[in-house]
Amino acid sequence: MAENGVAAGADAATLEPRQLVSDLRPFAQAHTGRSIWELAITLGPLFGIVLVMLLAVKSGHYLAFALAPLAGALLLRTFIIQHDCGHGGFLPKRTGNDWTGRALGVLTFTPYDCWKRSHALHHANTGNLDARGFGDVDTLTVREFYSRSRVQRVLYRIYRNPIVLFGVGPAYLFLLRHRLPIGLMKEGPRYWVSAIATNLATAAILGSLMFYFGVGTTALVVLPILLIAASTGVWLFYIQHQFEQAHWDRGPDWSFHDAALKGSSHLDLPQPLRWFTANIGVHHVHHLASRIPFYRLPDVLTAYPELRRLNRFTAFQTLYPLALSLWDENLRRLVSFREAASGAARSKARQA
Repeated sequence: MAENGVAAGADAATLEPRQLVSDLRPFAQAHTGRSIWELAITLGPLFGIVLVMLLAVKSGHYLAFALAPLAGALLLRTFIIQHDCGHGGFLPKRTGNDWTGRALGVLTFTPYDCWKRSHALHHANTGNLDARGFGDVDTLTVREFYSRSRVQRVLYRIYRNPIVLFGVGPAYLFLLRHRLPIGLMKEGPRYWVSAIATNLATAAILGSLMFYFGVGTTALVVLPILLIAASTGVWLFYIQHQFEQAHWDRGPDWSFHDAALKGSSHLDLPQPLRWFTANIGVHHVHHLASRIPFYRLPDVLTAYPELRRLNRFTAFQTLYPLALSLWDENLRRLVSFREAASGAARSKARQA
């Protein structure tokens, strides 16, 4: 992973994030025809596969479960299109983006207006140690971790365990937490309407499927697809900001542009994974210029090849960051619990 850190530092020194924002504006042009086509080639296969699975499982052909990962990948792509709508980048007009996003939110079990608000806060405060807690993976500094009680430290360790982060967490998030406007309950009725309306529309679709195919068949088909999409999506979100050479600062030293570009990764996936994840791996560019439609992000890498190497990871290289859990403000990098414990022991020895 050191190679990634060196490359990131070398490239970052030659890039001016503020100037890039201006340079990238021509790419932030959504093309209605292309967007509708991308939506069609995502939803068409998704609906077709789900229907085949429902019919097959109802008839006792359980080999149809082998299609669940493919359907889950398509549902993930649906969520990323909804994500582009939230940034106003999928269609030219705000109204089109918002209503498309709301409709897709019914399929992804995600109240669009609630998610849009929390995600906007995530973008506005990425890498700011003084503004954590909205739309991101909870991350403590080493100092904060050791100032907590023993019980709190144990709970944080459990939370950061990959089984919880990518298994229990996504299930809780998409099945339970999204049912209410958690964190936004006092910000007006809009978010309650978003959550309740999404719940009712999703329930209507599920109720119709249960009426025609049965409760058991519907659950056996829908739940695996949703959980595959949710877990994969959370893994993507994790590696986008949780890597050794990430960029975090306290409020006075924090810069939106530096944090956006240097604190977000470039997950360089092979095809067809890049297609299924709608280029969301080009996350450093996305955070710097979030209105660029996902299908134009590869054009940015072609025009600015130095961005290809900045914070670049392959799928295999994402394994190491899973062990990183705490931000060390002295070393200015994410460290594992073992590294943090070793550092804390050395600090105590020096104080003694």
